[in-house]
Amino acid sequence: MNEQPKILAFAGSLREGSYNKKLVKVAIKGAEAAGAKVTFIDLKDFPMPILNQDEEDSQGLPENAKKLKKIMLEHDGFLISSPEYNSSISGVLKNFIDWTSRQETKDEPPLSCFVGKVAALLSASPGQLGGIRGLVHLRSILGNINVLLLPQQKCISQAHEAFNEDGTLKNNKQQKEVEKIGADLARLITSIKSRT
Repeated sequence: MNEQPKILAFAGSLREGSYNKKLVKVAIKGAEAAGAKVTFIDLKDFPMPILNQDEEDSQGLPENAKKLKKIMLEHDGFLISSPEYNSSISGVLKNFIDWTSRQETKDEPPLSCFVGKVAALLSASPGQLGGIRGLVHLRSILGNINVLLLPQQKCISQAHEAFNEDGTLKNNKQQKEVEKIGADLARLITSIKSRT
């Protein structure tokens, strides 16, 4: 049995120079060092309309929602770096969760992309709190759809000054802490897989 954990990593941002895309890539290094196979996706490559149930009823799920669900089902867990928008999560991240939580067919188990998955959360923000208010909401949303969440998380404040040109964090202690989040996720998934 292959116990190598498979982790899907992404940021809740579309911006090219997103601090959260940089941050999740730091955590990816830790996850890979701990033995995980990590797939990074950029949500801007999967544009979807705002969820409208009338459109869903008449047209079904958008093709990109179907693609994302397939990718998610192939992974054991998620490494998510979420920006904070007005003390909550970004619209693109909420829409991503909303669409992928929908059933593609009547026979599909509810929340099939989320039930039993394990996730670790990160945030980077130019503000003083590092995006922690948004993670409170994200933790609640994911917990309510049966995702197991690592209790530890990491928020990087003053994110516009936090990164080196190569994408690493200027603060070596923060760099290690973020890498550890990725490693902890990989180890937890490995432990769960070994018992099932």
